[in-house]
Amino acid sequence: MTKETLSDLEALQAVLSEVPDHLALAEMLGFVAERLMALDVDRLCGAGTHERSEHRANHRNGYRQRSWQTRAGSVDLKIPKLRKGSYFPEFLEPRRAAEKAMAAVIQEAYVQGLSTRSVDDLVKAMGLTGVSKSQVSRLCGEIDGRVNAFLTRPLEGDWPYLWLDATYIKARRGGRIVSVAAIVAVGVNTDGRREVLGVAVQPSEAEVFWDEFLRSLTDRGLRGVRLIIADDHKGLKAAAAKVMGASVQRCRVHFMRNALACVGKKDKPIVSAALRTAFDQATLNASKENWIKLIEAFEPRHPKLADLMRRAEDDVLTYKTFPKDHWAKIHSTNPLERLNKEIKRRTNVVGIFPNEAAVIRLVGALMLEQNDEWAVTRRYMTLETVAAICHDTQMDPAMIAAL
Repeated sequence: MTKETLSDLEALQAVLSEVPDHLALAEMLGFVAERLMALDVDRLCGAGTHERSEHRANHRNGYRQRSWQTRAGSVDLKIPKLRKGSYFPEFLEPRRAAEKAMAAVIQEAYVQGLSTRSVDDLVKAMGLTGVSKSQVSRLCGEIDGRVNAFLTRPLEGDWPYLWLDATYIKARRGGRIVSVAAIVAVGVNTDGRREVLGVAVQPSEAEVFWDEFLRSLTDRGLRGVRLIIADDHKGLKAAAAKVMGASVQRCRVHFMRNALACVGKKDKPIVSAALRTAFDQATLNASKENWIKLIEAFEPRHPKLADLMRRAEDDVLTYKTFPKDHWAKIHSTNPLERLNKEIKRRTNVVGIFPNEAAVIRLVGALMLEQNDEWAVTRRYMTLETVAAICHDTQMDPAMIAAL
C-alpha cells in the first residue's frame, strides 16, 4: 500500500517516523497545512485531484515552494497553483504582513549600515531563522524603486547654488576591485531650502564624467545655477562652464589644506592666520588687495605657496561676489562633509560592494533619508537674499555684496 492510499492519520504517522524528534512539530504543521490547502483547492476547482466532474471550474497547475516561519521552526510548504487566477491560503495571509514588516526591518538595517552578518543576527534575535546574503540582497533590491524615483524626479524652478563632492568607494567591476567616485549634488532653491538633486557613480572625476553628470541634472530640469561649490577639479570647472555657464567656487577649506602643505610645520600657524585675514575682509576688493600683499610676503620663503595663491585667487574668492549673508555657507563644501562622513561610515561596513548598482542603492537611500529630514527643517537661506540673486540676471557684484 502506498502513502497516497493511506488514511490521513496513517500518512501523518509515516511522515513523523521519518524525521528527528526536534523536527516533529514543524512536520506536523506542514502536513496539516498542506491537507488544508488541498481541501481548499478542491473546493475552488469543484473537483478533487484527477477527478472527472461536470462541475469542475478550474484545474491545478503544479506547486510553488514557500518557506513558512513558525514558532516551531521553518516549514517548507508546497502551495498549489491554478491554471486560472491565483491561490494563496487564508491561514497564511497574516504572515504576509509579518513578512513585509521583516523586509522593512532588513532594508532599514542595511541602510543604517549593518553588515549582512549583523542583519542575520538581528533576524534570529526576533525569533526567526537567519537570512543569507542573497536574501538580504534580494530584499534590499526592493529599495531600488524608491531610490530610482527619487534620483530621477523632475527638478523644478531655479537652483542658484549647487554643491558637488565625491567620495571614493570600493566596488567590483569586471572581476576586479576598483575605487569608484560616488558623486553627490545638493542644491538650494528659490525658497532657500536644500535638496539632494542627484547621485551618480563614475570611474573618476575627469571632465567627461562631470559633463555627463551635469547634463543628466539639466535634462531633469536643473536651471538657474549661478554658483557651483566644489573642490579643485579642473574637469568640473570646464564642464560647469560648458553645461551650465556657472561660476565655480573652489572649496576654501580644501584650499587651506593645500596651502598649508606648501610650508613647514612651524610656519603653518602664521600662514593659516594670514590667509584668514584675507578671507575675513568685508569686501571682495579688500580681500584681493590683502591677497596680493600676502603673495608678495610669502614669495621669498614659500614660492610654492605664492604660486598656489596666484592660481587660486579668482576661484577661492568667487563667493564674495554673492550676498554677504551667504558667505559662510557657500565658501566651502562643508555642507556636504557631514553627508560624506555618513556615507563613509555606512559603506565601510559593507567594505567592497558587489557592483555599482549596490553603491547607488545604499548612497541613494541615505540621500533620500537626508532629503526627507531637510524638508521639515527651517530654510537654509532667507527668501529675500536668494530671490535677489535669481532676479538679477546681470549679477552685478557691487549690488549683490550690498545685500
